[in-house]
Amino acid sequence: MATKENKRQVRELVEALEHRIHAGPAVGPAEIQSARDFLRRHEFSPASDYFSRLTHLENRLHSRGAAAERPRIKHNYGGTAAGRRMQVQSVYDHLILSTCYWGNFNLRQGRVKISHRFNQEGRIDFVELKYLNSLHSPLNGELRKLVVVRDFAIVRKDWFEAPAQVLKVLPQELIFLYEDIFRCPRNDIVAWLLNIGHGIVSDLLEDLKAGQVGSIPRSIPVSGSELHTFEVALDGNGVASRSGGGEAVCLMPPENRANSSARRPAVCSEQLQLRALIQDEVAMPILEKAAGLEAAVDTFGESEAIVRYIRKSRF
Repeated sequence: MATKENKRQVRELVEALEHRIHAGPAVGPAEIQSARDFLRRHEFSPASDYFSRLTHLENRLHSRGAAAERPRIKHNYGGTAAGRRMQVQSVYDHLILSTCYWGNFNLRQGRVKISHRFNQEGRIDFVELKYLNSLHSPLNGELRKLVVVRDFAIVRKDWFEAPAQVLKVLPQELIFLYEDIFRCPRNDIVAWLLNIGHGIVSDLLEDLKAGQVGSIPRSIPVSGSELHTFEVALDGNGVASRSGGGEAVCLMPPENRANSSARRPAVCSEQLQLRALIQDEVAMPILEKAAGLEAAVDTFGESEAIVRYIRKSRF
């Protein structure tokens, strides 16, 4: 069984290979095979997306012509939009949008980060949860793929229907997003987990174009006085709305924080202001496409699903 250290090592290894295949130096087939051997040696699940990412790298090597690709660069943006603190990572040919949620359950506090990865056609490859402060402390720092489109690294990017894998036991921390989430049909829950990503993208685009995004420090304060709430609920189509009994908590924009400047850390120089995202030639087309889509889901058993994309009626 893979340990936390094994997971850290393979994450760094695969990310380094992905960076090199775009920016150089060249990746050799033997390096990909070595990484695959590492996964097998440390008993990573065959369903791990590290295997599919390595297959994708291998296919890129086989299909690449003699002409070298123009190197592309990762960009990391942070700021506030639509009342949310968010991070956007523009990575070669895809985009990862992350938001944080905080709450209380049985007198315990918790905080999680939800990340949606969008491909270049605006489809979601996966929804991931990271335990920043789990209700069960041994899980702190762990990652869980809540929904993963199968073989997302190698399927055509403009798909309208695809099989997906759903985490069998969804984290109880999802109540921070909507307190009655586990009373909803599983189809609606899975569709909602996808569609909150598309909804946040729509809000982000609206504020970007209106010049209403804000800047924030990179690290996350934990004081309850620096938090504000907004309401979210599931409508009949499994789409997030901002009404209902559920409550999620995000960090307030810095201009609304009272007397917190003394504790406020400096902004990391490697993270760009969110407003600069509007000039990103990779990210903006992805955001535009993602904002015009929504997902419908059929689930089968505990972990299988079919995801279908339709265009939002208002677009």
